[in-house]
Amino acid sequence: MQRHGILRFLVFVVFFSSGAAALGGAVLCDDFIRYCRNKQLVRQAEWSIRRLESLNAEYDVLLEQLESNPDLLKRIAPVTLGTEPQDPNTIYPKARAKELAIARKAVIDQANEEPAEVSIPKWLQRCSDPPKRIILFIAGASLILISMVCFTSGAAEEE
Repeated sequence: MQRHGILRFLVFVVFFSSGAAALGGAVLCDDFIRYCRNKQLVRQAEWSIRRLESLNAEYDVLLEQLESNPDLLKRIAPVTLGTEPQDPNTIYPKARAKELAIARKAVIDQANEEPAEVSIPKWLQRCSDPPKRIILFIAGASLILISMVCFTSGAAEEE
């Protein structure tokens, strides 16, 4: 009789836990999807923060260099403002449009590099379909009812 009770308890646990998992999955499906999307948004925000911090660090270094070396400003100003340099003893290289386009593309590609996207798992996408959620809900509720009706303790039967 003891083995029968243990077997009954194990079957009750299996049916009840699988039913509760199915029922919980059907009810919380939208929350799981929202969690995955929020996780992706947090990852993108962290990436943007790291990128902005690196840009701030680069600008701080540039400002320190400009403060410590005033001649640097004289060399950067013509390139930045697009004017011709006025120093007659210096040769300035001329970049062609094709070379500038290639360099610009490389810099932009490096700047726009984003972290890998966190995708919603396939099983969660399947469960989010409304007819499948209803079926999952009914199956979970049925398993819980079956476990309660058929596999509860036999105390009532013994009396």
